[in-house]
Amino acid sequence: MSTKRFIAIAGNIGSGKTTLTQMLSEHYQWEPHYEVVQENPYLADFYKDMPRWSLQLQVYFLSKRFQAHQKITSSHSSGIQDRSIYEDAHIFAKALCKSGIMERRDYENYYELYQTMTQFLTPPDVVVYVRRNLHSLKERIALRGREYEKGISDDYLKLLNDCYDDWIRTYSHGKTLTIHADELDPKHTKEHFQYICEKIENSLEQPDLTFVC
Repeated sequence: MSTKRFIAIAGNIGSGKTTLTQMLSEHYQWEPHYEVVQENPYLADFYKDMPRWSLQLQVYFLSKRFQAHQKITSSHSSGIQDRSIYEDAHIFAKALCKSGIMERRDYENYYELYQTMTQFLTPPDVVVYVRRNLHSLKERIALRGREYEKGISDDYLKLLNDCYDDWIRTYSHGKTLTIHADELDPKHTKEHFQYICEKIENSLEQPDLTFVC
């Protein structure tokens, strides 16, 4: 690619955003930046005791995504990020506060930190929101079999989906592209992946972008 691009892949737990990030990075030769999960020292504790670890978890994610965001914008190469820094505040921390898991004062303190940090960031060229309904999310979460995700409730997943829908409607930093993915399986169906690629290319206004696969 002759033009540097920054793509962010957004989506709920189990939406398939990490798989899509990997596939797109290989397809377009974009440098991938994945969400820190296995190395996260708070995630397992969080799912066992959400009120106790909610603030620590969100600050950890905020720090790591800020670092990844800066690395992408300072690089000479195009990059793709698995979940954006904006989701930390507008989806996950917000949902924790709304559900009473995170104290209001903690959320307000966290959100002020988020606003300060994002003032120094250049937004992505496009945010791709991979949206799935509750049934689809639950199926995919069950299939990957992560022990710490077994306790995620339907209410929590639905709340996250609601927060995502509110956020994507009001996102004002740049372009967004919503992919309704309930009937899509880009990992196993080539046509589905090509469909998503075409949508992204159109969003980036690069009709001359060539396919690698």
